[in-house]
Amino acid sequence: MPNTSATPDPDLAATAARVLPGGGFGNFPPEVVIRDGSGGRVWTEDGREYVDFLLGSGPMLVGHAAPEVTAAVQAQVPRGTTFFASNRPGILLAEAIVAAVACAEQVRFVSSGTEADLYAMRLARAFRRRDKILKFEGGYHGMSDGALMSMAPTRPSNFPRPVPDSAGIPRSVQDDILVAPFNDLDAVARLVREYRDELAGVIVEPFQRIIPPAPGFLQGLREITAEHGIPLIFDEVVTGFRFAYGGAQEYYGVVPDICTLGKVIGGGLPLAAVAGRADIMAHFDRARVAEADFLFQVGTLSGNPVASVAGLATLEILRRPGTYDRLFATGRSLMSALRELLQRAGIPAQVIGEPPLFDVVFTGEAIRDYRGVLRGDAALLRRFNAKLRARGILKAESKYYVSLAHTDDDIRHTIGAWEAAIEELKAEGAGG
Repeated sequence: MPNTSATPDPDLAATAARVLPGGGFGNFPPEVVIRDGSGGRVWTEDGREYVDFLLGSGPMLVGHAAPEVTAAVQAQVPRGTTFFASNRPGILLAEAIVAAVACAEQVRFVSSGTEADLYAMRLARAFRRRDKILKFEGGYHGMSDGALMSMAPTRPSNFPRPVPDSAGIPRSVQDDILVAPFNDLDAVARLVREYRDELAGVIVEPFQRIIPPAPGFLQGLREITAEHGIPLIFDEVVTGFRFAYGGAQEYYGVVPDICTLGKVIGGGLPLAAVAGRADIMAHFDRARVAEADFLFQVGTLSGNPVASVAGLATLEILRRPGTYDRLFATGRSLMSALRELLQRAGIPAQVIGEPPLFDVVFTGEAIRDYRGVLRGDAALLRRFNAKLRARGILKAESKYYVSLAHTDDDIRHTIGAWEAAIEELKAEGAGG
């Protein structure tokens, strides 16, 4: 068990403030410094204990320090931690991905979801010999220049013109990105037909952040792209092995041409992948394509053996009978409880998502796309999240990740924290 007797270290906070911009890693509020994790809980350096719905931003689907994953890592480390060359664990993990994921005929490993999405878009460009990528407003595809277009615009522009989300992105990037509204098949169809001779590919989160696809949207997107020979890319960095063993493409019954994977496949260690049709993946193989069509890709830690054994151990757990039934049951009970508490308090809110991944948006309107989320009361959500953290619930700004390690006690604690926090919000005037 983690050591819960630690005392705060003021020198650590001072050191962080001195050596890190903003005093942290840029991922999460810097005052939260995690010391230990076990199962569905984490402990901070100041000794606070939390039910953890952050889960390292999603990788810890089977829980922190899962014994089988830990044992696999401990067995591999004495044998070598990285080689740059091919290795058995990486090859076996690729084989497991190909067996599980419908679109995956071949796999190329990288170290992060950002890399995977960047190379997936580059792969589509190499295959189509075109430059433009169509993405969806509010869709998150990592930190590359092309991905950081209309990912979280506070003032959305007219479609299909993108809005850069960060300083330091060349203006020229805007010319090669088209942006469409999620869940609007008619708008996508118009853009694909208008730009079909310039489009390299279409990239989409099949489940966009916390927004499920509308019935028929993914199927229609598959039909439109196939009609024009344009590769469809599913960004499954989040949904891969989370919604089903075969990912969102199994869960929603739609198979793309290319997908990206991350988070779960590394078992908590840095690992991600691009997977897809063999004829498209051939562009990574110099022997199979013309020199001008070869996509150059190397990475020091790609296919890292330690990350690969952690991924293999994680996938072994996920293959066990009843695993996803249990995960979904936990998520459904949480979503139902949160929805009921908010309705009872008379606070306008939508609990949206799928059982393994959901959140609340404080609005009385139904949500279909990013702009629907943007119309929610973000300040009220921040207050709610702060009250929950004070009651031992750790989560991202707009996401609850559910794990197999969350226990009945974790669920009871969470519902109790929700109930108390919602009562406070109501007393403060939320919901009128």
